[in-house]
Amino acid sequence: MSLKITLAEMRAAGARAVLVYCRACGHGTRLEAERWPDDVRLSDLEPRFTCKACGARGADVRPDYNSAQRGEGALYRT
Repeated sequence: MSLKITLAEMRAAGARAVLVYCRACGHGTRLEAERWPDDVRLSDLEPRFTCKACGARGADVRPDYNSAQRGEGALYRT
C-alpha cells in the first residue's frame, strides 16, 4: 500500500528524493523529487512509471530518507 503523503510533507520530513520499485520484477531506482510540485501525492506518482527492465506499468514509490548515501539510477521512465 502506498503512502498518502504529499511531496511537501515528504520534503518537510527531510527527504528530497524517492525510491521507485517495480511491482512486477523488483527493479528499483532513486529519483530526485524536485521535478514534481509540492501538492502531488506519492500515490499519484505510482501509476505513471514504466519499468525499463521488464516494461511493467506501476510502481511502489517511497521517500528516500537516506539519499545522501545512495547513487542515482536510471531504471524507470515517466
